[in-house]
Amino acid sequence: MTAPDELKEPPAPAYLAALNPAQRAAVEFGIAPDAAAAAPGPLLVIAGAGSGKTHTLAHRVAHLIASGADPARILLLTFSRRAAVDMTRRVDRLIARQLNGHRRGATGALVWSGTFHSVGARLLREYAGRIGLAPGFTIHDREDSADLLNLVRHELGYSGKEKRFPLKATCLGIYSAVINTQAGLKDVLQTSYPWCAAWESELKQIFLRYVEAKQHQQVLDYDDLLLYWARMVTDPELAGELGERFRHILVDEYQDTNRLQAALVLAMKPEGRGLTVVGDDAQSIYAFRGATVRNILDFPGQFTPGAALITLDRNYRSTQPILAAANAVIALASERFTKNLWSERASSSRPRLVTLRDDAEQAGFIVEQILARREEGVKLKAQAILFRAGHHSARLEIELTRRNIPFVKFGGLKFLEAAHVKDLLAIMRWAQNPRDRVSGFRAIQLLPGVGPKTAGRILANVAAASPGCALLAEQPMPEAARLAWSEFVGVVEAFAQVGAPWPGAFEQLSAWYQAQMERLYEDAVLRAQDIEQLARIAATYPNPERFLTEFTLDPPDATSAEAGVPLLDEDYLILSTIHSAKGQEWTAVTLLNAVDGCLPSDMATGSATEIEEERRLLYVAMTRAKDSLDLMLPQRFYVGQQAGLGDRHVYASRTRFIPNALLAHFDQVTWPLPEAHAPANSASSRRAVDLAAQMRAMWT
Repeated sequence: MTAPDELKEPPAPAYLAALNPAQRAAVEFGIAPDAAAAAPGPLLVIAGAGSGKTHTLAHRVAHLIASGADPARILLLTFSRRAAVDMTRRVDRLIARQLNGHRRGATGALVWSGTFHSVGARLLREYAGRIGLAPGFTIHDREDSADLLNLVRHELGYSGKEKRFPLKATCLGIYSAVINTQAGLKDVLQTSYPWCAAWESELKQIFLRYVEAKQHQQVLDYDDLLLYWARMVTDPELAGELGERFRHILVDEYQDTNRLQAALVLAMKPEGRGLTVVGDDAQSIYAFRGATVRNILDFPGQFTPGAALITLDRNYRSTQPILAAANAVIALASERFTKNLWSERASSSRPRLVTLRDDAEQAGFIVEQILARREEGVKLKAQAILFRAGHHSARLEIELTRRNIPFVKFGGLKFLEAAHVKDLLAIMRWAQNPRDRVSGFRAIQLLPGVGPKTAGRILANVAAASPGCALLAEQPMPEAARLAWSEFVGVVEAFAQVGAPWPGAFEQLSAWYQAQMERLYEDAVLRAQDIEQLARIAATYPNPERFLTEFTLDPPDATSAEAGVPLLDEDYLILSTIHSAKGQEWTAVTLLNAVDGCLPSDMATGSATEIEEERRLLYVAMTRAKDSLDLMLPQRFYVGQQAGLGDRHVYASRTRFIPNALLAHFDQVTWPLPEAHAPANSASSRRAVDLAAQMRAMWT
């Protein structure tokens, strides 16, 4: 007998067919046919490198929506705006394909998808009136925050101490570490800043005055966006309201969260209902930013009953020999979630341990291998050279330049650090919030004939005036600057006017600033390209508040003039720190200096916790490779100008993370080969070939 239609189990959504069994289990976990009825229990997805983490998380969000969950009540937290945008687009495509136009209103971009800081900024603006914040607060970037802290430091007289007081960047680093790790100042100083421990009482005084200055000026720094949010959810009523508002909270890269981020997530979901976190403890490498691997290791035990655990261990990136070596390295970790990555990509090539005499030979070997792979059809962009610290690649960069091999080194000048970009943003912030002393101080001094004394006097008058009554046009100004001041005030007030057209108001302000650039900078033409880029970015936002918030929290990586990227249609090699390489993949990866002192860094062996993170760094580097992996083992380094030691050679040994017991997973190579076995293309003949090629190139 055929079952009635209403008793038939509905067919599985077509998009689930693209998932492997573990991914599908993670996507479907706890989601009832009507997801609007009940939220599932807490779920931890341990997603190994290359296992399709983003693919799986996007499918889980789409499956929630397709099953009836309200997209407006889903909160997706990521660690970059790019990741949030990518995830939202994937979800939209999946839902549109599944619903095929039915159930109108179920599709559409996630309303709440973004980084912790950007979501925090939105929530704080919305709840400002209920938590004692001015809704019109502005957000300082790191440099602005350091400048304000330095102003406080100077006002307290600590910049004139006989014994050198910590500089503004160090003070801000200490302050930020206290906020994000939720540790006491004394503990932070002892563990991370021991040379500043003698200044504990003075630092406390500075930080108190810094907080007071921010509150008086109605500004927040990066850390405030999390701190205010976390403090907000300590109120049971607000925590319950947010927990109910967001029926489902999903967190990407949970191993990268700090204690504050984990605390605010758990405060909104104390029972774990509707909470999904995805990450990989083996890729927790950002302790220097305050992240702690404990958040992900301890997550299952935060709830009663404990969170469900699903592991994604099928790797779609690397060959099996590369994974076998990486698995062996991370298996020696003192604490971890057990998983062994596997792949259907078989290969007879194992990772190589390449022993060389010094860093000069290391550079020579790497260049030869790069060019050989290029001849075999592997583009330069598909090859990456990774290193623990930026200075490790110095010798290689010289050799690449000498051999005319284009390269990009990740970690250049950040867009927000460019002076001309900061100028324009300072004007915008000050226009929106005249009490923002740091932004105003910078903006006012852009005028010809106006210096710190005049700027300070104007800002003091503004601070003393009633809110909304700054009367900028009437401020005292030197005779020579009055006309320029009048024009500037007109632009500022037009920008700040309620209902000012956007991005038209930005274009007017930008036009004023570009007229000043030739006076302010010698390379104004190059810098103008960045202002044009800024205008294009501004036009993608609905209003100036959203633009300033999102752009400050997640700016482009580098300026057009300083990024160091060759022409877009040109092939170039990738040089990157391991930290910057996380989340990336290349056909061939070479790791510089896989020796003790470099990896682990001799600056990160003070505790077992630090050493374990260094092990994870090696694991992350190895799992970036798809087909080819070389670990370089130079036996000595030339170290110059060391205090008390002079110039000397330092001898090194293979990293402790690859003990003898693991050597079976690697091929061992010594370079250069002994002369009797050297190939015909020796160094001298290579030079002859190079010269011949150069002679021909003159006429081609």
